[in-house]
Amino acid sequence: MKSCLKFLLVAALAGLALAAGAQTQAPAASAPGAQQPPTVSASARRLYERSKGQLLQIRTLLKTQDSQASVGSGFLVSDDGHIVTNYHVISQFALEPDSYRLRYATTDGQGGALELLDFDARRDLALLRAVGDGLKGRGALGFRPQSQPLAKGERIYSMGNPHDVAFAVVEGNYNGLVERSFDPLIYYAGGINPGMSGGPVLDEDGRVVGVNVSTLLFAQQVSFLVPGEFAEGLVRRSLGAKPIHTAAWARLRDQLTRYQDELVTRFLSQPWESANNDRYRLPVPRQDFMRCWGRGTSADTKGLDFERSQCRMDHALFVSGSLQTGWLDMSHEAYDGSKLGPLRFARQYSQSFRNERLGAADKARTAPYCKEQFVDRDGLPLRAVVCLRAYRKLDGLHDLSVLVTTVDSSTQGALGRFDAKGVSFDNALKLAAHYLEGFAWTNSSKAK
Repeated sequence: MKSCLKFLLVAALAGLALAAGAQTQAPAASAPGAQQPPTVSASARRLYERSKGQLLQIRTLLKTQDSQASVGSGFLVSDDGHIVTNYHVISQFALEPDSYRLRYATTDGQGGALELLDFDARRDLALLRAVGDGLKGRGALGFRPQSQPLAKGERIYSMGNPHDVAFAVVEGNYNGLVERSFDPLIYYAGGINPGMSGGPVLDEDGRVVGVNVSTLLFAQQVSFLVPGEFAEGLVRRSLGAKPIHTAAWARLRDQLTRYQDELVTRFLSQPWESANNDRYRLPVPRQDFMRCWGRGTSADTKGLDFERSQCRMDHALFVSGSLQTGWLDMSHEAYDGSKLGPLRFARQYSQSFRNERLGAADKARTAPYCKEQFVDRDGLPLRAVVCLRAYRKLDGLHDLSVLVTTVDSSTQGALGRFDAKGVSFDNALKLAAHYLEGFAWTNSSKAK
């Protein structure tokens, strides 16, 4: 058994159940007659008691037995038994309905079967409905209106069933939206554990402000929520949808295709930034929805001097437990081997190029098909390798890898790599051309 877990390049849900009896001490000196604010634990206890009837555990079971393949959380959004959870919680059932089934468990020990109505893989959301009348009449959680945005620092409360141990409530703070994220994500200063995926996050009035989705690996109290407006939109669109009984690969492919079109269009519209290299103009993206890091050798190094930059999107789209897609990644290394001489430099430079891994055939993708060509960029000679790996069950989508190295000098050079996950063939060509166009001489080098 595994608890439902989603990576944010890559991330996993983590958290801690609130101790129900914890108390906070009042200040040592208080103004006479001043009203004391309620203790935080009392607020959490009040909200849990008020909302526990709409809180559920979502289980993915093997079709032929009661063994759990995964567990997550969810919450009721209608009096007729409609439920919101994460797509990654029910992805096994969505893609292999002949092998899995869905069931719910309530906080008071009731259970029953579920059916899938719709999902939004881009936002990692799914809409379910209870089979039969077992959840009818239990009420529903409402969404906080978008006209009432939260302020940074406001207390909010995450609920779910961590690690299949027990239902729990976790207190934390709203800290705005994640910066440089392609799609909006709420930064939640609180801990969430595996198994809480898909659970609701409530404000002080018990209204849904977000849905548990992920946390930053090896970080403290850095978790992420899908904004409630997207869950509310899915409910509004699909409340009357018919159940999905067959494998949803085509529906998933259509959603991913629309997403990558938007991603590529926005990326191609951005001009390249400067890497500030003395010899080469190297493509560095704007950091609107990517983050870049860099490093280099110390000034007193006696070997190969280099500068490295890597830029990557934080957010990926979950397809299955073994596949994520929908993100861009790029890097470059600029080398100066004048201290080594031509032969030693050529050996290390060539080794760096050979060390690049392009993947192999697996259950989700084919082996890479690559084409190598020498390219002239306004007098700057480049060696370029472009590779595509096709997705086996997501027709028309590919992983693109582009390797580029300059071949103009015996002791200097630059090596670049660009990866795009889950793009169409046409968009792969556009991205490869755009990346190659980012290489050129600097003005000073061209003048020489």
